[in-house]
Amino acid sequence: MDPNQPPVENYANPKTCLFHVLFKGAALAFYILSALFFNSFVIIFVVTVLLAALDFWVVKNVSGRILVGLRWWNEINDLGESVWKFESLDQESLARMNKKDSWLFWWTLYLAAAAWLVLGIFSLIRFQADYLLVVGVCLSLNAANIIGFTKCKKDAKKQFQQFASQTIASRFQSTVQSAFTLV
Repeated sequence: MDPNQPPVENYANPKTCLFHVLFKGAALAFYILSALFFNSFVIIFVVTVLLAALDFWVVKNVSGRILVGLRWWNEINDLGESVWKFESLDQESLARMNKKDSWLFWWTLYLAAAAWLVLGIFSLIRFQADYLLVVGVCLSLNAANIIGFTKCKKDAKKQFQQFASQTIASRFQSTVQSAFTLV
């Protein structure tokens, strides 16, 4: 091993990574393989959507927090309007997040959506509207996480930029004030 070569970074949260991938894979695998074992569309629909819902919940509430330090939710205010809420670690903590964990989180999020999209195209080509419904529900849940986490990541960057500009402005203001008090 070359001593000048940097050490290989491992996953900081291997169990969380495993379950993050496992739930996505379980929903996709069950949907793809279920036709071999079940004739009942109802069983396929219920189990696939249940697995996709579990994946949605795990990504939104567990793996998103642990792997990328982000969390989002949506509330309805008193006026009946939908309001997105975002939560993230501070920039210093976000910068220390494990790169492999983050990479796995984002890639599996997008790859699972792409897989559901391809399965939807196959259902459309085969004129299977009922299976297109299953794919639509699963794709919607996956898309909600993609949109939520993407908005959350942008909000975290915006908050950091605002914090940085406020800090710079306040330091500049205190420097100017102290310069005038000396004069």
